[in-house]
Amino acid sequence: MTEREPKTADENEPETVDGKTADELLNAVGPAFGKLRRSALLEVDEPISQKDLSRTLVLRIVLEAEQSTAQGASEPEGASAGQGASEITVGAVARHLGVDPSVASRMVSDCISSGYLIRAASQQDGRRTVLHLSPEGRELMARFSRHQRSAYECITADWPEHERLEFARLMLKYVASQDALRNRAPGG
Repeated sequence: MTEREPKTADENEPETVDGKTADELLNAVGPAFGKLRRSALLEVDEPISQKDLSRTLVLRIVLEAEQSTAQGASEPEGASAGQGASEITVGAVARHLGVDPSVASRMVSDCISSGYLIRAASQQDGRRTVLHLSPEGRELMARFSRHQRSAYECITADWPEHERLEFARLMLKYVASQDALRNRAPGG
């Protein structure tokens, strides 16, 4: 049996990435996510106002529900059981955003008065009011999507292409994992 040599100072140090330990990196993630929303307002090709940025939170929920219907999904995230694939209500918006229904109602009313959403009677239950994107709402979401892409490309312009794509892939994976946790049954 041979005697092991004592560890050098470098071997006792925790492994680092870009000069940070794993704990330092993981502790920095939360504050970094806090800064991401502000990057959405970067002055790039098509600037987005703070008010329209807030409106896109509601419009995204309705857009994703409409897209899931077009793709044949049975229930969108945030829809009530039996509500119907494309039927998003103010209550569904509140659940998805994690806000009080009165807050969601004010947000939805702002989107309607700005011409981005349309209220309509449910096709499954005429007593219920559902939300649909207006043509103006679709245009705002298309403009916002272009703005987000432009901001991402501006922020990562000096990154190697493989890092830009890997970060995009990992961000989408993170969001999918977050959605899976949100959609998991309580206590599951």
